[in-house]
Amino acid sequence: MAAGGSIEPFWMIFANHNVSEIYQLLESMRIGNLDVSKDSKKVEATEDPYANDPKRHKVLKVNGPKPFCGETPGPLLCESFLTPANSFYVRNHLPVPEIDIKDYELEIAIEDDTKKVINFEDIKKYPKYTVITAIMCGGNRRSEMNAVKPLKGLSWGVGAVGNASWSGARLTDVLADLKINEDDWKHVQFEGYDLDPSGVPYGGSIPISRALDPRADVILAYEMNGEPISRDHGYPIRAIVPGVVGARNIKWLAKIVISNEESRSQFQRGDYKGFSPSVDWDTVDFSKSPAILDMPVTSAICTPTPGEVIQLKDGKIPVKGYAWSGGGKKIIRIDLTVDQGKTWHVANQLIDDENVKEGRHWSWTLWSAEIPIDVDKNEVEVWVKAVDASYNVQPESFENIWNLRGLLCNAYHRVNVKIKK
Repeated sequence: MAAGGSIEPFWMIFANHNVSEIYQLLESMRIGNLDVSKDSKKVEATEDPYANDPKRHKVLKVNGPKPFCGETPGPLLCESFLTPANSFYVRNHLPVPEIDIKDYELEIAIEDDTKKVINFEDIKKYPKYTVITAIMCGGNRRSEMNAVKPLKGLSWGVGAVGNASWSGARLTDVLADLKINEDDWKHVQFEGYDLDPSGVPYGGSIPISRALDPRADVILAYEMNGEPISRDHGYPIRAIVPGVVGARNIKWLAKIVISNEESRSQFQRGDYKGFSPSVDWDTVDFSKSPAILDMPVTSAICTPTPGEVIQLKDGKIPVKGYAWSGGGKKIIRIDLTVDQGKTWHVANQLIDDENVKEGRHWSWTLWSAEIPIDVDKNEVEVWVKAVDASYNVQPESFENIWNLRGLLCNAYHRVNVKIKK
């Protein structure tokens, strides 16, 4: 990446690698030490590229400081159908760019041919469209998969997900005057204003069939929950691609490219892909696996939290959580058990976005249930699994879906709780 130059700027950008595991790996590759005498070239001090990042709400659990990655605590997730912006999880890959709204421009190109450049006010002239959708990091619940077998990635719990109302211009409206024939192209690429030290932006892409389908509800959003999008969430414009892994919802949108190639971004071609449990870092070939798009059905318990003491009331304990399935599939049932699957209980309260058409259930579902507990039990393990409209159901365990990057972590969620009588 440094191409013969100093690696210090990259080391500072990807500061999450400053951990003992990486130092041990690098030590095994040491071939010598640089001469630090007076005659040697000295690497100039580099300013902290994250110095101008926005302040974050203290409620977020920090999983990585630079770039900032923070998740919402489980109990907060179930307090509101729409997740407040300041407690919505943040997954940044690079420093947050500083963008003056007066200078903002969005370039739109077909391959290498720029067709138009529009500013913020131009985007606001298109009809305003609102969609409620969840966004989930591909590594949500990775910590549970890591407990089965060590892997590489941030140790996310259940909070790398949020549900919000997003408003902006439909991508189909913005691209309409280009008169693009869907049969002539394969992908729509997105690039952000966030750059690495060599000037390469974060990027991703989606199939053109989805980008040009008005039923897919892809928008260029400038509002989140009725307010201007904050810096951490993509100010002033971000791509919202409902039902798709968070990595494709590009923030700080700088460029859109119609192409026959998917994005060349490392995060499209060399990450955010799933593999067989038997694939390791010696055998992995990222070119052989497609990029993650629609997320699989999943659910999680928000309350009680692991190890919490719960008061037994009328022989039952209250349990709350969320469920979601990618691709616009509606959650139709939540099953819970406290006896390892011998008996199951169905959550009787489901809250979702009722004002949507079939196949466009982009939002999450919040659920709650009261589970009967045997009076002689002092401790139980609560399991939950969700079922979507295609009758997709979560796998029982992580062993058979383990992958070296810890993505698509959708096995049953299990929480041990203590019972107070």
